[in-house]
Amino acid sequence: MIPTTMRALAKQTPAPGLDLIEAPVPRPGPSDVLIRVKRTSICGTDVHIHKWDKWAQSTIKPPMIIGHEFVGEIAAMGDQVIGFELGDLVDGEGHITCGQCRNCHAGRRHLCADTQGVGVNRDGAFADYLCLPATNAVKVDPSIPLDVLSCFDPLGNATHTTLQWDLVGEDVLITGAGPIGCMAAAIAKQSAARHVVVTDVNPDRLAIAAQMGATATVNVAEEKLPDIQKRLGMTEGFDIGLEMSGNPAALRDMINNMAHGGRISLLGIMPEEAAIDWNKVVFNMLTLRGIYGREIYETWYKMTALIQSGLDISPVISHRFACTDYAEAFELMMSGKSGKIILNWEADVLPEVPSNR
Repeated sequence: MIPTTMRALAKQTPAPGLDLIEAPVPRPGPSDVLIRVKRTSICGTDVHIHKWDKWAQSTIKPPMIIGHEFVGEIAAMGDQVIGFELGDLVDGEGHITCGQCRNCHAGRRHLCADTQGVGVNRDGAFADYLCLPATNAVKVDPSIPLDVLSCFDPLGNATHTTLQWDLVGEDVLITGAGPIGCMAAAIAKQSAARHVVVTDVNPDRLAIAAQMGATATVNVAEEKLPDIQKRLGMTEGFDIGLEMSGNPAALRDMINNMAHGGRISLLGIMPEEAAIDWNKVVFNMLTLRGIYGREIYETWYKMTALIQSGLDISPVISHRFACTDYAEAFELMMSGKSGKIILNWEADVLPEVPSNR
């Protein structure tokens, strides 16, 4: 029995903060699935929305339910949906594409210029129920822990970024030891990279990177990359760079330490002005490739296979909270002293929340 109302974590007004509200359970259309959410994980995007920073102010239109990293089970579906059954365990691709442009028609949905983001441009997953087009639901392996499955969205970012290049025997530099950077370190090691070096200035996150298999972690406030290269016996610089920090200084440091012909994936979001020495890019024949989201759905297949083949991302999951303790969870996330934080939406008794929607 599906209730008529649900708990939801929403941006109610154009101001800092979030509210746990009572909202109507969405109704699936003919081609939609209704998902009963089990776990969600907090993303940096959610933190931006909570803070109501410049990006959030220009992007988010309150009132709106936030969140896009989740796992749940299908509770209802439209009469045109095929390939799913009630009770199926699913994740969801959070980029809803137009289906009409050249890239969508060619099966390159990750390149759709008219993408709408779950929890960004439409109501999201931080709720007891989420409605999605069935084409955005992805069946998942029920033997994988729910907490790990709730992190498949960011794991997909890490997988998409890392597997742009042949990593076998290569020396890999990852700038930024956030959760995605730490996941990328584990993927690179499992993909037979020789050395995987992760840089940051946050010792707590560098410790997680070490747990995830990094050959060396570097606090760039205390050590320099050329010294690390000497210690590891490297003579020509890094073959592969994965920029995860969104920090212009980190990108410049990466470019300065790449081998000739090195290849760089850029996932971190840079500020509008991020100057680099383009002569080094040209004369060292570096390749820079921007990455956004996941390759639909090849990345989902690859990251599932990585997990099934032994990839362990559990060290990056540092804390778990009931969804009603969201304020404490966000406070911890904003402190920088956490990895991925899981919110649990399963409960026998739903606490009373204000009806604001």
